[in-house]
Amino acid sequence: MVPRDAPASATSTPDGATAGAASLPNAAFRRLRGPRSQAEFAAAVRRAAREIGERVCCDARYVGRVESGAIRCPNYAYERVFRHMFPGVSLEEMGFSPREAVRGRAPSRAGRSSTPPRPPASPRTPQDVLRAAFLTGPTRPTSGVPGGAYAPTAPADLTAPADLTAATAASGAGRRVGEPEADAVEAAVRRIRLLDDRHGADGLYGRATQPLRAAYGLLDRGAGRRSVSERLHAGAGELAISVGWLAHDSGRLADARSLYSEALAIARVADDAALEAHAFANIAFLARDAGRPREAVQAAQAAQRAARGLTSPRLLSLLALREAGGWAGLGDRRACEEALRRAQRLYERGSRDADPEWMSFFGEAELAGLESQCWSALGVWPRAAVYARRAVAAQDPHFTRNIALFTAELAGDLAGCGALDEAASAGGRALDLLSGVQSSRIRAMLTDTARALRPHRRSAPVAAFLSRHEAVTRSG
Repeated sequence: MVPRDAPASATSTPDGATAGAASLPNAAFRRLRGPRSQAEFAAAVRRAAREIGERVCCDARYVGRVESGAIRCPNYAYERVFRHMFPGVSLEEMGFSPREAVRGRAPSRAGRSSTPPRPPASPRTPQDVLRAAFLTGPTRPTSGVPGGAYAPTAPADLTAPADLTAATAASGAGRRVGEPEADAVEAAVRRIRLLDDRHGADGLYGRATQPLRAAYGLLDRGAGRRSVSERLHAGAGELAISVGWLAHDSGRLADARSLYSEALAIARVADDAALEAHAFANIAFLARDAGRPREAVQAAQAAQRAARGLTSPRLLSLLALREAGGWAGLGDRRACEEALRRAQRLYERGSRDADPEWMSFFGEAELAGLESQCWSALGVWPRAAVYARRAVAAQDPHFTRNIALFTAELAGDLAGCGALDEAASAGGRALDLLSGVQSSRIRAMLTDTARALRPHRRSAPVAAFLSRHEAVTRSG
């Protein structure tokens, strides 16, 4: 176990603090903390450590010492945790000094140069990052993708939307955040969701972390008016959920869990019930996919409590479906069916002005698709296939990723029914759709279907699907 930090002394501590040197505040790390208190951030550090098997005794005092500059470089355990929490961000970008400088190890004589060091690059404002986030070239995933991993490029049309490029450039660092910055954050959320609907998550995740960090920087600066502050907190929280979903759908479940937790923390700080309900809804979905059905039920129920005052039956319907998915994972058919009936009744009450913007995907197709997933988890394959067919037929063509998802679900359900040729045919259609969709989650579903069909290669349709699947897996 990593010991608690001792008071700084004249010698180097395990966490790189040196009492003999003047400490400069670590503003970069403070920005990464965002709106959370030091104690809340320390709790997030401990959770992240557990996710990767580390044990650190992080508390508010440790966070304070980092931000004050007393800890100039974390020890290796903390470094692994921080890199897990902020994928793609180097220690230097977190505001830490190079380890060899902190440890008192001078560079080797052979490595020294008379060339003066280059001045640091001019810092970019959060608005600069928001505008540029979708203009850079594709990035590779920042953490591993389990199972037949692949690293596709981002979709070719991943360019900045007009409202993002038109965002007002920040003036002096002391200026309070205003409407243009809030607009830019909200536009980034919409752009990410649009591209995910069309292309899936795998090519988007690496780049989407950039506007999220920028949004946290805006939160740190603070807004001049309460209305702007509320928009900024809601936008940053929704952005954290959107980026978390990209992590979730591309197989980075630990990253997704951390991002959803950050959104929940923002919701609690801002006393935003709608954002809290959304964060809990995604936490429930993630818990189901991660094999933690009890947590899925509890998170879905917490989401429903948060949403009670929001006058949106459609939101409550979706949250009931999240709960049903947890009960299905627990094998509790009776509780699952009760939650499904409740979801159907709430859905039939229709849409409302209070329905959240992020629920644009929730229609007849999603309702059927989520019910299909419940019956599949319960092993009731014929009923699962019925609802999967309904989901494919009802899906709006705009949601390319969801059509691929429901078609892959149908293939798996048909395989479970023993309808092998039909399963192979549906699997082939899903593979066709994957030419424009990048989702490790959907690919994993098709891999499961291929595994179920492999003993039946003598069927010509099955053999054709397996051959195509193997070719796609190799090329990926």
